Amino acid sequence: MKLSTLSRKAYELLWPKTLASQLIILLLAAIVVAQALSIWIFQDERRIAMVAVARDNLLSRSVSIADLIEDTPQDLQDRILEASSSRFAVFWVGTTPLAPEPGTSRFEQRLQGYLSKQLDKGQTAHINIHADEKRGPRDRKFDHDDDNDGPSWRAVPKHERPHNLRKIMNKPEDLALSIKMTDGRWLNVATSYKPPPGDMIPLLVQLVLTALATVLIIGIAVRRVTRPLKDLAVSAEKFGRGEELEPLTPSGPSEVQALTSSFNDMQDRLTRFVRDRTRMLAAISHDLRTPITSLRIRAEFIEDDENREKMIETLEEMAAMTEATLRFARDEAHSESAEKADLSAMLESLAGDQQDLGHKCSVRMQEEITLSCRPVALKRALRNLIENGVRYGDSVDIEAARSAGEVVIRILDQGPGIPEDRLKDVFEPFVRLDESRNEETGGIGLGLAITRSIIHAHGGTIKLSNRAETGLEAEIRLPLGK
Repeated sequence: MKLSTLSRKAYELLWPKTLASQLIILLLAAIVVAQALSIWIFQDERRIAMVAVARDNLLSRSVSIADLIEDTPQDLQDRILEASSSRFAVFWVGTTPLAPEPGTSRFEQRLQGYLSKQLDKGQTAHINIHADEKRGPRDRKFDHDDDNDGPSWRAVPKHERPHNLRKIMNKPEDLALSIKMTDGRWLNVATSYKPPPGDMIPLLVQLVLTALATVLIIGIAVRRVTRPLKDLAVSAEKFGRGEELEPLTPSGPSEVQALTSSFNDMQDRLTRFVRDRTRMLAAISHDLRTPITSLRIRAEFIEDDENREKMIETLEEMAAMTEATLRFARDEAHSESAEKADLSAMLESLAGDQQDLGHKCSVRMQEEITLSCRPVALKRALRNLIENGVRYGDSVDIEAARSAGEVVIRILDQGPGIPEDRLKDVFEPFVRLDESRNEETGGIGLGLAITRSIIHAHGGTIKLSNRAETGLEAEIRLPLGK
C-alpha cells in the first residue's frame, strides 16, 4: 500500500500538467518505440538481403568462370583465377574439392539445382552453406569437420591452397563451392562475406530530426489552442470574483473561438442581469419610502394608543428593511475595482475597532497574506461576521492561513451557536433566528446574506458550523488570485 502511494505521488510529481507537455511526451515516446521496433525488425533483414545478393552474384560468376576455364589453355587458367579472386572470394583449381559432399539443407539443395541448370556441360556442383541466412548474421558459428580437424579448408592439400585462402576463411565460412570440371579437377570457391556493420548514426539522426520536427509542430499547434484557453480561464476566474472585464478577442481554432464568443455572451448577459436586478431592487426600495412615510404620519392620528404604537412599530421595521435593502442595492451597484490588499492589516484593523469599543477580539496569523480582492466589500463582509460574533458571544478569535492556493479565514465566537438544521437558513435575506437573534439586538436579517454575496463575488465560499465546545465557527475560503 505504501509503495502504491509512493508510486502515485511520484507519477503526479513527474508527469507534466500542461496539455502541450503531455502531448509532446506521448508523441516522442510513440516515435522512439516505433523507430526502435523498426530498427530491431529490419536491421538484420537488410544485412541478410545484402548477403543473399552477394551470394547470387557469386554463383553466377562461378558458373561463368567454370565455363571460361573449360575453354582456356591451362597455362592461362591461373591468371584468370587470380584476376577473378578478391578479398571476399578466392577461386582456384585443384584435385581436392573444398565442399566434398553436396549440402543437405533445403537452401543448399535449391542453390545446387540452380547451378546444375546453369552448368551446360553437365558438371557436378557441391555447395556447403556454413552460416545460412535463416540463422542470421549474429548466430554464425565455426563449422568444423567431423574429424575435428578444424575448418574445411584444412582438408585441402597445402600445395593447392591459394596464398590468401587462410586470410579469407579465418572466420566462420559463409559459402564453400566446388564445381567438378570435365578433366576431373575441381573449381573451388571460398567466400567469407560478412554482413555490413549496422551504422546507427543515420538512424539516430533520423530519430532526432523526427523528434525535433514533432516537438516544433505540436508545440505551435498546442500553443495556438492552449493560449486562448488560458486567457479564458484567467478571465473566468476574474469574472467569478466580480471584476469587470473587457470582452475577449476570439483566437485559435474555430472551436476555441466559439467557446470564447460564448463566454463573452454569457458575461454580457450575467452583467446585464445583475445590473437590471440591482436597479429594480433599488427602485422598489426607494419608491416604498414615500408610502411608508405617509402611513407613519397617518398612524400618529390614531386615537387608540395600543394600535397606534403597534402600527408605528411595524412601519418603523418596514422602513428599516427598506433602507437596508436600498443600501445593499447601492453597494451592489457600486463597481469597486479589484486590487492587491494586505489581509493581515485588514483583520488587525477590524479587530482594533472592536477592541476600541471594549470587546474582546484577537487575530492569529503566522505570516502576512496578500490577496486580490475588492477591499471595501471584503472588509464589510468580515465586519458583519465579527460584529455578529461579538454581539452573541463573549469574545471573537480570528485565524487566517494559506492553504493550497487559497486563504482560509476562521472567525470563532463563544456564543450559543445555531441549531444544525438552521445553519444554511441564516444566509437567506430577512431570516432571523429567534432562539439566538432577537429584534432588540438590532439587524433585520440581511447581514449574512450580504456577506455571502460578497464572498461568492470574490470566487470564495463561506460555511458556518457549531464548535465542539461552544460557539460558532465561520470559515471563509478565498482564492489568492494572481
